[in-house]
Amino acid sequence: MDVKANSLYQEMQNMIGQTRLQVNEPQQQSLNEINTSASDFSTMLKNAVDGVNNMQLESKDVQQRFEMGDPSLSLAQVMLTKEKSGIAFEATVQVRNKVLEAYKTIMNMPV
Repeated sequence: MDVKANSLYQEMQNMIGQTRLQVNEPQQQSLNEINTSASDFSTMLKNAVDGVNNMQLESKDVQQRFEMGDPSLSLAQVMLTKEKSGIAFEATVQVRNKVLEAYKTIMNMPV
């Protein structure tokens, strides 16, 4: 498994640029579009959580295969897979914390 830091960084920058374009575009939303975006958000959130879960399951599987003596795996690959799943989990926890913080802020707003 070959990971290049520059290409990963470039991909992340492209993703950030795409989200900025989407945020800056003025949009007229009807009630149907709002409901659609809510379902899109829930679908996106479910896919993200499922992706993190799959990464953790893959990490566990790779670790077990390495411990059982699989010659096709190196220690570096095992550690890289484990770190990727750990970072994805930490990012998910941070997103959850931000969502809870936003929810608390909204609930404390005067009506």
